[in-house]
Amino acid sequence: MTPSSPASAAPAGSSRFAGLDGLRALAVILVMVFHLFPPAFAGGFIGVDVFFVISGFLITSLLLRERAATGRISLRGFWQRRARRLLPAVVVMIAVAATAAWLIGGDVLVGIGRQMLGALTFTYNWVSIGAGSSYFSADTPELFRNLWSLGIEEQFYLLWPLLFLLLMLVRARWVRIAAVVLAALASAAWMASIIGEHGDPTRAYFGTDSHAFGLLGGVALAFVWQGVATAPPAWMLRPAVRVTVTATGALAIAALLALGQVPASTTTATFPGALAAASALSLVMIVAGIWPGAPFGRVLDAPPLRFIGERSYGLYLWHWPLVVLLTVWITGLSPDVHVPIWVGVLTLVLTFAAAELSYRLIETPIRRLGFRGSFRRWGQRIVESAATRWATLGAAAVFVLLTVGAGAAIVSAPAQTSAQDVVQAGIDALAEAQPGAAPEGDPAPGTDAVPTPTAPMIDLAPIAPPRTVPGEEITAIGDSVMLAAAPALMQHYPGIHIDAAVSRSMWAGPGILQALADSGQLRPFVVVALGTNGAIDPGPLAEVRRIAGPERQVILVNAFAPRSWIPGVNSDLEAFATQHPHTRIADWSASIGAQPELLAGDQIHPSSGGGEVYAQTVGAQLALAEADRVALANAPREGAFILESELTFTRAPEFSRAQ
Repeated sequence: MTPSSPASAAPAGSSRFAGLDGLRALAVILVMVFHLFPPAFAGGFIGVDVFFVISGFLITSLLLRERAATGRISLRGFWQRRARRLLPAVVVMIAVAATAAWLIGGDVLVGIGRQMLGALTFTYNWVSIGAGSSYFSADTPELFRNLWSLGIEEQFYLLWPLLFLLLMLVRARWVRIAAVVLAALASAAWMASIIGEHGDPTRAYFGTDSHAFGLLGGVALAFVWQGVATAPPAWMLRPAVRVTVTATGALAIAALLALGQVPASTTTATFPGALAAASALSLVMIVAGIWPGAPFGRVLDAPPLRFIGERSYGLYLWHWPLVVLLTVWITGLSPDVHVPIWVGVLTLVLTFAAAELSYRLIETPIRRLGFRGSFRRWGQRIVESAATRWATLGAAAVFVLLTVGAGAAIVSAPAQTSAQDVVQAGIDALAEAQPGAAPEGDPAPGTDAVPTPTAPMIDLAPIAPPRTVPGEEITAIGDSVMLAAAPALMQHYPGIHIDAAVSRSMWAGPGILQALADSGQLRPFVVVALGTNGAIDPGPLAEVRRIAGPERQVILVNAFAPRSWIPGVNSDLEAFATQHPHTRIADWSASIGAQPELLAGDQIHPSSGGGEVYAQTVGAQLALAEADRVALANAPREGAFILESELTFTRAPEFSRAQ
């Protein structure tokens, strides 16, 4: 990410190209808007691929120039320059952010030791893959998640000079170009294969092997441009050609901005579709920028864009940790869930301030003087004057304190998030109360999730007035929210049959209920809570009601979570309950929405106090359902007619709608 010059083409011996700073600015703006102001530029993550293409082109151009000028490549010098450019700024950022996380505490500290290891060794992408982390997960606010891309770039910087030397043994330039292009296509195909076979966007997106096509595209362009830069043919300098090139570059920018509006999908349309398209557009913009005599590069290097581009490394480093820290501190949520606009604006201001300080005080001095020269300079400042002495010693003391704070963050980090804690407590409680239960996954079709005694047959003869529903008559099917509330449900309803699992959706409901019904273990009262993990299709919901049959009462628990689909889920559940007799809504959303402090840090799973609210909310509807059942059973003596086969009932008016 070396700064570029405003020249229309790179002069001999220069490492600067027109337009690259402007492209860096465009890339970092896309990424920052994507993170700080969602859902604006819902596909703004493609800005990272613009960076990749620039890096591949620039680094290869530098290597080609060095070889042409000296006849050799200094690997040590190359790697030293990369270390001076990248390492100091990232070390300072990690120390500051980790110390701030330690002061905030809670979920933001989970896994911070692993994250720091990956960040400092520039292997964050592989460390995350190994730990099962997800770039697109909103559950855990990973503080240094943005450093995955620096991992890919640094691994490229380490390996590519070695491969470059081997490739330069091939004398034919077109063969070198063809080899790099084929490697880029293979990388993109490998990403598509991972998505197609495994559906794992994290492995595809974070993998250096599967996400190298942008870098390799930039490499191929550098090889192509090698001859053009020294002796451009006359046709390239024609005014009409320059105008056409500039117009093409402008269209490429417009297309990139339009592509940034398209949200990611977990299909090959995004991985590698959108990413490869962004890489191709970046190649077009680089060519338009460095085209001899074309004004496109000078336009991209306008002062505001040049300013942002020169500080793009610091902006990229700081914006994500700052938005994580501020959002968690202020709202208690991960920024993947929700970033208030004013928090995004505050983060943007702080990001520019941090990037400017980093650029002036850390990046530029060390890049110019090197590590040894910088240490000598700091030593000189100690003896120059009292003012510089205390300023230098004060800065050193602050860094030591930050290092201690980062160490404290690692030591005090919890093993898992508060949400994982409450879910695990539910799993443990179920395992103790229901030996043989397997709440981690869905049962196989036709098998019991939890072996229990056969429930009593339902007697529709006239029965006594409403009573407290015993746990032995309740079957509860749910997701991780029900898992977290399981201890409270079992305390209120001893003997309740609970089958809950992490990440379960309504699609799992019919299979579980059918297995219980076939084995005679489906009880008179059925509680279903499967709305947290995605939109609800009417088909599985109708199947749940059909399997339950006209003789059972069904309680649908609605959902509460900071997710976009939740309002639609709750609306669909309410409409379904209204249209189907003996189906009621337990309004968990309203109950816990009035006291969100009883939720874990992810604002989804109930703590012990929230579990009490969950059990009480379900219990209120069970009491009404029991009264409804009594009214139904006694209805024949009052002259009402029941046509059970068509699920039409005469019900007491006070129980005629979902509560």
